[in-house]
Amino acid sequence: MAPSASKALVTRVSGGKASLHLGDIAPLTVAPHQVLFRVKSVAQTPTDANAKLSSKFRLAFGEKVVLGCDYVGIVEKLGDSVTSLKIGDRIGVDMGRRDYRAPNGVSSNDASTVPLAAATAWPALYSETCLSISRSRKNPTPVPVWGGSFSPSQNEAHILVASVGTYTIQLARKYSIPVVTVRSPTHFELCKTLGATHVFDYHDEDVLSKIKTVASNIEHVFDCVGSDISSSTASQAVCQKGGVLCTVRPVKRFTDNVELRVKVTDVLVWTVFLKDHQYKEFEWPASEADHNLGIKLFHAIPKWLEDRTLKTNTSKVVPGRLSGVEEGFQMHRDGKISGCKLVYEL
Repeated sequence: MAPSASKALVTRVSGGKASLHLGDIAPLTVAPHQVLFRVKSVAQTPTDANAKLSSKFRLAFGEKVVLGCDYVGIVEKLGDSVTSLKIGDRIGVDMGRRDYRAPNGVSSNDASTVPLAAATAWPALYSETCLSISRSRKNPTPVPVWGGSFSPSQNEAHILVASVGTYTIQLARKYSIPVVTVRSPTHFELCKTLGATHVFDYHDEDVLSKIKTVASNIEHVFDCVGSDISSSTASQAVCQKGGVLCTVRPVKRFTDNVELRVKVTDVLVWTVFLKDHQYKEFEWPASEADHNLGIKLFHAIPKWLEDRTLKTNTSKVVPGRLSGVEEGFQMHRDGKISGCKLVYEL
């Protein structure tokens, strides 16, 4: 029997404005290396919301696009060369290119919060083109994970901190790397529970001196916010002999004031997909090394979730299934998402 059409929210662009419309998409053909799965839970990401809210994202994504980066579903059909999965498996997927088998004991809603954020945190720490931290180094130096709570106009950064930041803490502590994180006091206990060695209030005018008191030999900093203030301030935590700052937002005006002794790198999850990507003047070539690094991560995620090495974000279901997406995007715009990931059940 031929597969039937699926329902999806599809972008439409008219008069420079984007809108979402529920419609049918054509049946999908399964290539030999692919699987077809029925989506059960979708976690909202800043990329999804900004594709509709921001003109630059609308231009990047265009017309008739089905949004969504993080989802969990049930395998219904296997490509001829697929041997690692079977029909009925429940898998978490990152942008349709990387998957992991969701273990029992982790709900589909919670499992859907993992792929994109973890696949961003992992190369940020360990890719040769990002911070390039050794996972086998004895007595590793502390890594500040820069974050905080922000006003509604800066809510994208807040969500990045809440999700990417929490996975960064855990993936660093997995390899006994001390983590110094800068957050709102609201999230101090969460950060400590996840493994942060020290947590400081980003409001504190003495935050840099306090960081240097507990960690004077910092060589690497991960800026999960990606603003001119966060990058310039975070770079001042690096020791005098110099080091590396990795940012989630590689925009020149955000890094112009970084300390001269600090090398600036950036992380984008696309590099693990073994495919060239370009946006305006920015280019990210396919990376065999990042691809292999991503494979190691997604092979490890099921075990790490089972033994609690990795804890998922807290999921919050938006009522209404697909009809609730507009509400979720508005919550993103209003800065009303804190300490959780919005999820849609299908």
